[in-house]
Formats: sequence, structure tokens, C-alpha cells
Amino acid sequence: FKSVFKNFNYVIIGFLAQYTIMPLLSIYLSKLFKLSNELTVGLVLVGCSPGGTASNIVTLIAQADVALSIIMTTFSTIGAIVMTPFLTASLLNNIVPIKLNDLILSVLNVVLIPVILGLFINTKFPKISMNIGRYMPVLSVLLVSLICGSVSASNSIGITLSLGSIISLLGAIISLHLFGFLFGYLFAKLFQANESSCRTISIETGMQNSALASVLAQHFPNPQLSSLPGALSATCHSIIGSMLATYWRHQSNKSKN
Repeated sequence: FKSVFKNFNYVIIGFLAQYTIMPLLSIYLSKLFKLSNELTVGLVLVGCSPGGTASNIVTLIAQADVALSIIMTTFSTIGAIVMTPFLTASLLNNIVPIKLNDLILSVLNVVLIPVILGLFINTKFPKISMNIGRYMPVLSVLLVSLICGSVSASNSIGITLSLGSIISLLGAIISLHLFGFLFGYLFAKLFQANESSCRTISIETGMQNSALASVLAQHFPNPQLSSLPGALSATCHSIIGSMLATYWRHQSNKSKN
């Protein structure tokens, strides 16, 4: 972690990548794939919700900079309290009615309360925190899956999408994450980051907080459809991220031999 703070500019580069590349990509792709307003809302929410819980595990698999990944996730998660509601409102203002206060309160509930609870347990009960800490990455991924699944299931009644709409939605989600990984890597390269940091920033940019996106979708006119991109995103970014991490791990092992 000391090396990360010595090169804190990498954290700033990553933060900028997360809050520019993905939001702008999401609104552009929604227009390119001609998504409905409801699905556009969901895709933009995904784009504006960085800090994917599985990104630290994927970074570890990729043999990238895990310390940088953890710090980036921390900063982007805290930053989401302000950035996610205001970016969402800015991008969707001319598409659907925005309840900014409701968005801010939801982000506080989903983001800030768990952070405060975690800090409290870590400070007051360090031994308990250390014991449960080793299981948290897996539990976090499981929890995200349950949140996305439950939100989608509770809103599944009444969802009717044509085959063309489904294909367009999948194309937009897959493109969002693919280009997120690619542009995150190139953005870091642009600022002459080392290879390990480039991989980490790529992963942190390409992987999003799908659970937060699914929860925030409940504050829009048609949550049944708006929550769908978040649920699908959780699967897509995990698959793409894992494949990319496996490739990078293979490349690292190859270079060592």
C-alpha cells in the first residue's frame, strides 16, 4: 500500500477513467443500439456506478496491483455518494424525470452505511474483522448476485421485450464492459502508467457496481425494465473480467519463464 500512495497519481487516473469513460460510453451505446428510455436508464446507471465488488478478485487472478485495486475501489465507492447521483441526473435529465434526492438517499444507504459499519467493526473488533475479512470477497460477489437477482425477480412480472430489444440490450451491455476494459487500459497507458497499474485500472474501469445500479433503478418510472441492465451487467463483466484476467495471468507466467 505504501507504493500506491507514493504513486497516488495512478489512483487519480483510475478515478477519472471510472467517472468519465463508463458514463459517456453508456449514454453513447444506448443511442447506438437504440435502446428504449427504460433500458437507457438502466445502462446509464450501470455506467455511473463504479467499484465492482469482484474487481479485487479479478485483479488478483490477473497478477496485477491488488493494493491499487483495493484503494481505487475504496475511493470510487466513496466518490459514488456524490458522483453517481449527479452524473446520472446530468445524463438522463432530458430522457426521464429525475428524483435526485431519492437517488442520493439510496446511494447513502447502499454505499455509506456499509462503509461506516465496516470501519466500526474494524476499529472496535479487529480480531473479528480479521477473521471474517478472508471470506468477504466471495460473500460480496454472492451478495451482489442475490441483490441483482432479487430485484430482477421482484420486477419480472410484466416484462415484455422483443427478440430485437433483447439482442440490442445484450450488445450494449457487452460493448460497455468490453470498451470499458479497453479504454481503461489505454487511458492509463496514455499517462505512462506501468503495465501492472494499467491492468488494474482497466479492471476497475470495466467492472461496475451492478447491485447499486439495480437498486437505483427502483426510483425511475419503469423499474421492471430499468433494473434489467444491472442484473445482466453483473454476469457480463464477471465473465469478461475473468477471461481477461486469465489471459493476463498466462502472459505474466509466460514472461517469467
